[in-house]
Amino acid sequence: MKEKKLLQEYVYPAVFHANDDNTYTIIFPDLPGCISEGKSLGNAMKMAEAALTQWIEYLKDSKEEIPVPSKLQDVELENNEFVNFIRADIKDTRAVKRTISLPRWMDEQAAEEGLSLSKILQEALSKRFVTAN
Repeated sequence: MKEKKLLQEYVYPAVFHANDDNTYTIIFPDLPGCISEGKSLGNAMKMAEAALTQWIEYLKDSKEEIPVPSKLQDVELENNEFVNFIRADIKDTRAVKRTISLPRWMDEQAAEEGLSLSKILQEALSKRFVTAN
């Protein structure tokens, strides 16, 4: 059986600037406007990953071009800065149509309550997949 690629990986250099108060400001030279901060180095690494993930998802949703990442050696640094690669795994969130079967009474109850069966199914599957991992 052919394995489907559920995640798309993006890796970009991030510049970490050490601030006087021991926090870090993070910028992505290839993604103007993609900026974050961290209260510690570990927190800054997590914040950089979250910022990159959200930025790439925004570009994909907006159907904007995703820039090619710079090479590590091409990133210019100032005092109190270092560069590190940050990875973002982006899930394919495109909707697909499925035909499902359920008892008539469930369908009628859901219709009476104005429930979205698609939303309920997505929420249920999300909970199941989170607990399974």
